[in-house]
Amino acid sequence: MDEVLLRSLTPSVLAVLVRRGADFAAAEDAVQDALIEAVRVWPAAPPRDPKGWLVTVAWRKFLDAARADAARRRREDLVDEEPAPGPAPAVDDTLQLYFLCAHPSLTPSSAVALTLRAVGGLTTRQIARAYLVPEATMAQRISRAKRTVSGVRFDRPGDVATVLRVLYLVFNEGYSGDVDLAAEAIRLTRRLAAVIDHPEVAGLLALMLLHHARRAARTAPDGSLVPLAEQDRGRWDTALIAEGVEILQAALARDRLGEFQAQAAVAALHADAPTAEETDWVQIVEWYDELTRLTDSPVVRLNRAVAVGEADGPRAGLAALAELDASLPRRTAVAAYLHERNGDLATAARLYAEAARKAPDLAERDHLTRQAARLNTRLRR
Repeated sequence: MDEVLLRSLTPSVLAVLVRRGADFAAAEDAVQDALIEAVRVWPAAPPRDPKGWLVTVAWRKFLDAARADAARRRREDLVDEEPAPGPAPAVDDTLQLYFLCAHPSLTPSSAVALTLRAVGGLTTRQIARAYLVPEATMAQRISRAKRTVSGVRFDRPGDVATVLRVLYLVFNEGYSGDVDLAAEAIRLTRRLAAVIDHPEVAGLLALMLLHHARRAARTAPDGSLVPLAEQDRGRWDTALIAEGVEILQAALARDRLGEFQAQAAVAALHADAPTAEETDWVQIVEWYDELTRLTDSPVVRLNRAVAVGEADGPRAGLAALAELDASLPRRTAVAAYLHERNGDLATAARLYAEAARKAPDLAERDHLTRQAARLNTRLRR
């Protein structure tokens, strides 16, 4: 079985059913049934037109379910519209599915789950494993999301920014279990870039590629985190970096700057530096100034404080940090780093320990705890 082919066909088959008048939730169930049938039949008798086969079988599954539901008997009229076997129309409604799955009435977690199911073609079990939740919990989340968007039509343009944020959430989930969500987010963003010409879509794809290029160097063999400055740059994926930079340059040339393009520009400057010491921090600060103008995000301001500390010295970084809310996540860790660079090891050790207690995950907590222990050892000497 060609699982990649099945997953790539899923959104277009689902869109065909919805365009013919099928309710989104019922259509999605019918497509899943057709995929199961494909897994059973295709190894022995692969079809000449896989998409046409899936459309035909999914439509029949939908009609069977409609006939069996007494409350939906009116859908029996759709029998006359059953398509004849043969090639499916070359219409790509993937873009509309992205907008539907990123509907503003959905919570971010539901939008991500529905996107992975309807557009990504992942099973409920795969999504549940990736998010480390029970399959029943994920099934309920997806069912609620499908009910929410079941009455939504494709008659209005969607919000590209919302779709991009959903894909960015998928990417930031990283990977676990048998589904690599970072790689899956890149795959989905590539599909989106193929059906919509938008500089921010290109910016997000470039950002993902540039971050993903450093993945192999982010952790040590024991699983511990490796800070950017300490990473083995020989392990970075130069092909991904080159692709990301090329996509970013084409997007920036259109002179429609957005936050994902600006973030990708920062990532490109890190990727371009042969060593950590050769990083162009002055230009990175300038890009963070652009990002602040575009988003006024506290997280952007926090990252800018780090960049200022590298470009203009730790005291300048601490001054920029002082303007931010003390409750901002990871602010304490940044303060610890800047105090260490400023030579105040006692304060830095205390702040590293405090940041470890606030860390959102085990890997980050262990890293910060080791930093505190390292400084405390130096202070005792």
